Amino acid sequence: MADTIISSTKASDTGAVPLPPNSIIVVLGASGDLAKKKTYPALFGLYRYGLLPKNVKIVGYARTKMDDADYKKRISSYMKTPTETIETQLKEFLAMTSYVSGQYDQDEGFISLTKHLEELEGDAEERYRLFYMALPPNVFIPVAQHLKKNCYPKSGGARIIIEKPFGHDLASSRELQTALQPIWTEDEIFRIDHYLGKEMVKNILILRFGNEFFGAAWNKNHVSSVQITFKEPFGTEGRGGYFDQFGIIRDVMQNHLLQVLTMIAMERPVSFSAEDIRDEKVRVLRAMPIIDPKNVVIGQYDKSLDGTKPSYQDDATVPKGSRCPTFAAIVMYIKNDRWDGVPFILKAGKALDAAKVEVRVQFKDVTSGIFKDIPRNELVLRIQPDEAVYVKMNTKLPGLTMKTSVTELDLTYKRRFSDLKIPEAYEALILDAINGDHSNFVRDDELDASWKIFTPFLHYLDENTDIVPAKYPYGSRGPAFLDDFLASYGYAREQDGMYQWPTTKVNGNL
Repeated sequence: MADTIISSTKASDTGAVPLPPNSIIVVLGASGDLAKKKTYPALFGLYRYGLLPKNVKIVGYARTKMDDADYKKRISSYMKTPTETIETQLKEFLAMTSYVSGQYDQDEGFISLTKHLEELEGDAEERYRLFYMALPPNVFIPVAQHLKKNCYPKSGGARIIIEKPFGHDLASSRELQTALQPIWTEDEIFRIDHYLGKEMVKNILILRFGNEFFGAAWNKNHVSSVQITFKEPFGTEGRGGYFDQFGIIRDVMQNHLLQVLTMIAMERPVSFSAEDIRDEKVRVLRAMPIIDPKNVVIGQYDKSLDGTKPSYQDDATVPKGSRCPTFAAIVMYIKNDRWDGVPFILKAGKALDAAKVEVRVQFKDVTSGIFKDIPRNELVLRIQPDEAVYVKMNTKLPGLTMKTSVTELDLTYKRRFSDLKIPEAYEALILDAINGDHSNFVRDDELDASWKIFTPFLHYLDENTDIVPAKYPYGSRGPAFLDDFLASYGYAREQDGMYQWPTTKVNGNL
């Protein structure tokens, strides 16, 4: 039962149209890290579960010149085959794949690609193709243009998956959209933010709108603050030159964490259809003012206290004197009837003390009187690692006194759903694209609204060279004044030793 997947909403429930049998999936950038680490393993996972279209073919395209053996060795390098059955499945999967080499800015390569696709399709009257652009953003536009010009089927249809980043500010985002819209329709474009494919993020809709007791308290009358946290325990590790072009705000907060925020804050959609869900997300974004610099803390990691871990500036690929933030805490607000006045705190950082992504909904203090300094209730959604939902609650400590203790209602996925396979985010999203379901992809007006919120502040940081990120030690929780900053917005952090999260043994492991 370990590999069983229970599918959620059917494509027919969302109004989506799945790709038919004999479709072709084209992975552009097939020789790159994203393709071999994420795209191809996800496609292999879907093949193992029988979720790819019948008789599908998978074609790789990249500038790298390599023969069939080298291509298949490269794309299978991150696929695990712990059993003979899975090894046999991998051989079957690789037999479905092929490779074409060509440039990203010249017609010749794409003409060769089309010729290869037509050979695979034979005499089919209608041809359906899904193009996955596992590519750097600087080639998005030329590749999309060449695909439409040279590879779009004359009968049938095509879809295109685009990876983030979708620009670096509002103007560049609109430039990308303007370049794509005349040649690809919004229905054909799937802008992938892999956080929307994570199991716990997809669960937010069910958790919120399928449980009346959450819905009753999900507003400014009961919620004190909402905190969405992203932590990585490692630094740039030689990739600082790439990271420095974006920084933690563009890399994580404007997309991943803001997507989670919209799922937490949105109103109930009238259906599970993509447009109904995305309409509600856009309404949240349009109700959010631009970021106020006084509501932001930025930091950059320094050497660890013991000197064993380097600073951001020690990365040889980082420009000298870089002011790029590797940590940020941003307080945002939503000006609507449900959330007016409630701080939404986004925190993200590299080289911190843990690896986790979580949502923490902190409720208001209970009425004083019989209680004094009793801890607040919190709902915690752990998105990764080890998906879980906790509700922190107060209860009587067993014994002859009326002392209280903080305990939890605990849903740890590994324990409760030990016989089910939680799909990888890329598996879920590629399957959505195959099924034509846009629910978990970013719409053009949604992208526009999100950049409107962040762009003025990002330009403010870029233009004010006297603003320098606060240093924090590698392996710490962030800048030293972080707790005081959060407390100023009403967030009550539990005191050390007051509460300890439970450790759960699953199949003999912690």
